Parts: sequence; C-alpha cells; structure tokens
Amino acid sequence: MRVEPDLGFCHSVEPPGTAHFVLASDPVAIREGLQSLFALDLLKSLTEKSRDSAQIVVAEVLNNVVEHAYSKYPGTIEIWVTRREDFLFVRMADDGLPMPGGDLPRGRMMNTHDLPEGGFGWFLIRSLSHELTYHHDGKYNILSLCISVDHQC
Repeated sequence: MRVEPDLGFCHSVEPPGTAHFVLASDPVAIREGLQSLFALDLLKSLTEKSRDSAQIVVAEVLNNVVEHAYSKYPGTIEIWVTRREDFLFVRMADDGLPMPGGDLPRGRMMNTHDLPEGGFGWFLIRSLSHELTYHHDGKYNILSLCISVDHQC
C-alpha cells in the first residue's frame, strides 16, 4: 500500500525529517514500531511530557486500527510523522474496514467502571491532539492529527 502523506506540506513529496513506517497489524509489530519511532532523533528532543502524550495518541490510534479496522483480516498500517517547530504531525493509512458511519468516535470521559469499547481511548486521542481528521477514500482509511509538543533545551 502506498498513500501519499499530507502533513501540511506538498502532497507529492515527503518533507525532510519525515519518519515513515509500515507496520503489520498485530500487537507485537505495533509495540516494536512505537519503540522504533520514539527512538528516532526526530523525537528525542521532546520533553518527557510531550513524548508521553504523543506515544499515548499514536498507540491508541494504532491499537484501534488493529482491533477494529483489521478485525476480520490482517493488513498493514502506514504512518508518517514529522515535526515542525512546536507541532508533531501524524498521518496514518490502512486498507482495513472503514469507521462505522464514516466518522471518528466522539470519545467522552466516562466513569472508569463503565468504560465501553471505543470510549476512553478516543477521549484521550481527542484530548491530546487537534486538527484530527478522518476520511475513507473508497479503499483507504486516512487519519491525520497534530500534537502540540515542547522541546528540551
């Protein structure tokens, strides 16, 4: 699968400093991919709080893709990450099942005793990111988001 990244730059060229990964849709590959991604120089200068927030967002989205988009068959997930000043831009694409109704779950804070599937994870994603967009282009699910980040001196 090859989907062009749209990270706020030219649609046909990955900007310098963009990390691109293709991950298998299984928990082990996701865990290893997250470790590799956050070990990159591109993300090493982030403060611990910014790294933690970014890891939560990316891990939650990837886990949702594995559990839901690829619930009936395996596949791959492409992820692009780039940093510009105080923002981390993330784009993910997969050819799994589309979001029900074609929309992202609302995600809302719930009592921890009553957490339904699709509840708290999307609350975290929405709380820690902005410019969150999703569309299904007929074959691919494409999710883009932006995370505000701080840097270590």
